[in-house]
Amino acid sequence: MLLTESFLEYLRYERNYSELTVVSYSTDLREFDEFLTRECQREVSAKEVDASLIREWMMSLMEKGVKETSVNRKLSALRSFYKYLLKKGEVTVDPTRKVNGPKKKKPLPVFLKESEMDKLLDEVDFGDDFEGCRDHMILQMFYETGMRRAELVGLNDKDVDFSGKVIKVTGKRNKQRLIPFGEELKEAMTAYVNKRNEALPVRSEAFFVKKDGERLYPDKVRLIVQKHLSKVVTAKKKSPHVLRHTFATTMLNHHAGLGAIKELLGHESLATTEIYTHTTFEELKEVYNQAHPRAEEKGGIYGSKNSSDPL
Repeated sequence: MLLTESFLEYLRYERNYSELTVVSYSTDLREFDEFLTRECQREVSAKEVDASLIREWMMSLMEKGVKETSVNRKLSALRSFYKYLLKKGEVTVDPTRKVNGPKKKKPLPVFLKESEMDKLLDEVDFGDDFEGCRDHMILQMFYETGMRRAELVGLNDKDVDFSGKVIKVTGKRNKQRLIPFGEELKEAMTAYVNKRNEALPVRSEAFFVKKDGERLYPDKVRLIVQKHLSKVVTAKKKSPHVLRHTFATTMLNHHAGLGAIKELLGHESLATTEIYTHTTFEELKEVYNQAHPRAEEKGGIYGSKNSSDPL
């Protein structure tokens, strides 16, 4: 404990750490010391600590429900402590160097249900003017192609091949790819182009434009998407990327292969695309819990209700 107090004084007066940080480090080190005493049934010196003991401490924290970020913060406090001890010559080995903190779980992508997209595209009134037609086209384009916002904004008339039903998009690092589209999107794009050309005889080469004929800018696209998604969903996140996630999830739910989805989305690595398998599995679990009569009920042969029944 004397070493700990010396370390805290060092943080407070030599490193000028805030009192809040010093108290946090003190708590973390005290908790680690208490764990060592419980685990080893005796007081353990700093020199005796090895990587396995630190890992066991981290595991015990996670079993108690401590989040990955908090575990990593506590490990950071321990790293600083041993760095100090090495500097002072109190230890010759830093056991934290062989310990990796837990990786923070990536949040699952937010996506819309097919029924929500059907309602948005088929039932919501966007209006009959140019802007209404354009806004509907933007949402439909995101949902049926999965392209990124920057790719949609950068789309030019010459990039759309109506006869071949293929769109050429320019993605990250100027990498180009082809996205096929169906008859429904072809008809919608044709109607949009006719409406646009009639309303705006003079315009840029851009496929999606503002009322003045100039190319749409990214923030305007974000606002358009947020405005219309708010009509069908209450989720906090309502960005163009949600529609990209929705495209990928819908394709996967309808048995498209991961490799094909990877190419359509323009992902560099299949690992990036694989996150959608977790999304659809979460949806599958939700459907199961809602639909199966015994999903929530504890009981039956393997439950508590009739656990004494013979097999």
